[in-house]
Amino acid sequence: MEKLTAARLFEEQQADLELEALTESLASRRDITVADVHRPGMALMGFVENFLPERIQILGQTEIWYLSTLADAARDQAIDRLFKYPIPCIIVSKALDIPPRIVQLGNEQQVPVLRTSKSTTPFIHQLTAYLDVIFAPQTTVHGSLVDVYGVGLLFTGRSAIGKSECALDLVERGHRLVADDVVFIKRRGMSVLIGYGNQMLQHHMEIRGVGIIDLATLFGIRAVRMRKRIEVEVRLKRWSDDEDYDRLGLDEKPTTILDAEIPLVTVPVIPGKNISVVAEVIAMNFLLRVYGYRTPEEFNRRLQESMQKKFEAGRFEDEDTE
Repeated sequence: MEKLTAARLFEEQQADLELEALTESLASRRDITVADVHRPGMALMGFVENFLPERIQILGQTEIWYLSTLADAARDQAIDRLFKYPIPCIIVSKALDIPPRIVQLGNEQQVPVLRTSKSTTPFIHQLTAYLDVIFAPQTTVHGSLVDVYGVGLLFTGRSAIGKSECALDLVERGHRLVADDVVFIKRRGMSVLIGYGNQMLQHHMEIRGVGIIDLATLFGIRAVRMRKRIEVEVRLKRWSDDEDYDRLGLDEKPTTILDAEIPLVTVPVIPGKNISVVAEVIAMNFLLRVYGYRTPEEFNRRLQESMQKKFEAGRFEDEDTE
């Protein structure tokens, strides 16, 4: 399970979230493990049955104003109640002044206390967007990811089937490589899959018989990109006379990655077959579907209309003969 420390959050988002540290140390006794945040107003008032200590605690204007209405003893008691739980960190919004006891207990119990100048609601939205990226479900796939006409094609298949060679040919034809050999995939939301490459490998590629090549150096920066949404999986398979391949395209066969479905196109591979051109057609056909035009359905409709007209014409001829 992905974990995030308060120190890493501060380091990566200090500028974007306009954060400042109020405690002496950013070391926390509990890591951040969920993408949700929590506003502990009810807990400060004494109702803790639904308190969620595993989340980042956000103190906005409502919580701070409530504390300011309490007598010193009652305010300390409310703050102590919050620190009874192992919380990862506390963030105060709108650059509000806070009771010194919050910082004191933060230092004593290793609970980092941060403050932002941003308003509460926009800050929560921006922080949640960052946390969603950090905690997004992820996996790795052996294959190649190429941006073809703006469509992310994920080439898969067994080793030595020709995935890298196909990707290289597509780059030479003006398309852009995202990742080769190992594709890292993260899911955004419920259905969006984002693919990217290994930071160490970047846009290097291994071609059997040639060795390792650097596509950004060979073809220029236009030939590569850092990440791309995966929209179609192209599965390369050795041709087999015993297998029945789809020849019409009427029945879409989806594949599932991280519980998100995307179209799957299985392409049989034989010597001399130009897979790069087929890949370009797959991308253009996907774009047509996005705009509502489905070639197999349109062809089937025209075929049925033609057969219906011939049937009716034949029936009329029979009636005239009688």
